[in-house]
Amino acid sequence: MNKVILMGRLTADPELRQTQSGISSCRFTVAVNRPFVDKNTGQRQADFITCMAWRQTAEFVTRYFRKGNMICVEGNLRTGSYQDRNHQDVTHYTTDVYVDNVEFTGSKSESGNNGGNNYNNNNYGGYNDNYNNNNYQAAPPRQTAPQQPAAPNNDSMSYGNAGDFEEILSDGDVPF
Repeated sequence: MNKVILMGRLTADPELRQTQSGISSCRFTVAVNRPFVDKNTGQRQADFITCMAWRQTAEFVTRYFRKGNMICVEGNLRTGSYQDRNHQDVTHYTTDVYVDNVEFTGSKSESGNNGGNNYNNNNYGGYNDNYNNNNYQAAPPRQTAPQQPAAPNNDSMSYGNAGDFEEILSDGDVPF
């Protein structure tokens, strides 16, 4: 199984690019804090992880995320290599996260009205075309069925009798 989930901050504004065949792509870096503090400096270390998004996911990232925004990325890890242009005997190795899903994880004040919405390759979650002034406009809330009124707080409510339940004396009869 090859699955990666990252949560961190974007190190730069994502930039949308297109292949020669017109497919959208976006490469961005996420700074992910390590869970411990360096004993010598007292600073928290971070890893800078390169991510690659394609098609609608790339368009979504470039439209709604900016440098410093918190982002949650779900995808898979891919490795690759290429020859250095200036030194043909030098091979560079790459490790990237190919993005499947993206979620907003920052507060609403940090990133507009987008807190809690997400995007994956199948749908846009709360996305709509009312994009205005770099702020994400959430879709209208979905209507839900009317709530049933809560039962009144009544201390005389009966929860059943202890005699209604069978007592198990040993673990020998449990099948697991």
